[in-house]
Amino acid sequence: MQKLLVILGPTATGKSDLAVELAELFNGEVISADSRQVYRGLDIGTGKITREEMHGIRHHLLDIADPNDRFTVARWKAAAEEAVSDIAGRGKLPIICGGTGYYISALIEGIEFPEIETDAREQEELESKTAQDLYAELQSLDPRRAASMSKNGERTNRRRLARAILIARKLGAVPALSSDPLSKWKADATGPYDPVIIGLNIPDAELKARIRDRLIRRLDAGMIDEAVRLHENGLSFERMDELGLEYRYLAKLIRGDISRDELIETLSAKIWQYARRQRTWFKRDDRIAWFSPSDRSAIIESARRKLST
Repeated sequence: MQKLLVILGPTATGKSDLAVELAELFNGEVISADSRQVYRGLDIGTGKITREEMHGIRHHLLDIADPNDRFTVARWKAAAEEAVSDIAGRGKLPIICGGTGYYISALIEGIEFPEIETDAREQEELESKTAQDLYAELQSLDPRRAASMSKNGERTNRRRLARAILIARKLGAVPALSSDPLSKWKADATGPYDPVIIGLNIPDAELKARIRDRLIRRLDAGMIDEAVRLHENGLSFERMDELGLEYRYLAKLIRGDISRDELIETLSAKIWQYARRQRTWFKRDDRIAWFSPSDRSAIIESARRKLST
């Protein structure tokens, strides 16, 4: 069974830097498991690793889609499987790195996503309902997918909710991974790979500070100009809202609805809430070995030992 090294955890914990370091040590290449870094031009706002930061390590599944495209978990999984096969076929270690738990779960558990043709009239009928009603229906059909949706983004997006419901209806009843719908991982999962999973986590106060400091650095690095450029090149404010926290609030800033200071305060708090949801998601899986990002020697030793067994 193919070994995978998986590096996951909440945002702002230094996953990308660790992935590069371990790729250098274990002759690996990195596969990004970030639902927004697949999009071209979403660089500063998503914290996409730069060429310089890669240190010559090849990275996969970055910049592979237009931001107006809707890149699904099914497409990501298929592309990730191809990347794993390619990397392993060249005698290297595939390293999955990111914080999008639904993507990682789909890959290492081998969740299948068959092509689904949906009816336009059915979609339109669903979209006429409230987001609250749609989300409730999705919870009953596919609790795993429902729990993966962000509260202030996907859960209020009627188009995305309707699409998820139609897929769930076509597939039939989708069982929860456990009695707790927030649990994304099977403790006894037997997927197509043998994953060695490393989780990064830091204390709350430090993580809050890192989130705020990182946001300010990104703003200083040109995050607002990036959002303006994306909008001028055809990315609508509606689509920016769908693309998640940073771009949602950057759209508000560009429209003049909020100030830079208001963006920093509000967005820092929202990203912190998102980090807590990520932590809750991942901590359901007892296969993850958790470390402080600074504890490099313990991380390396754990990875080396598990990869050799």
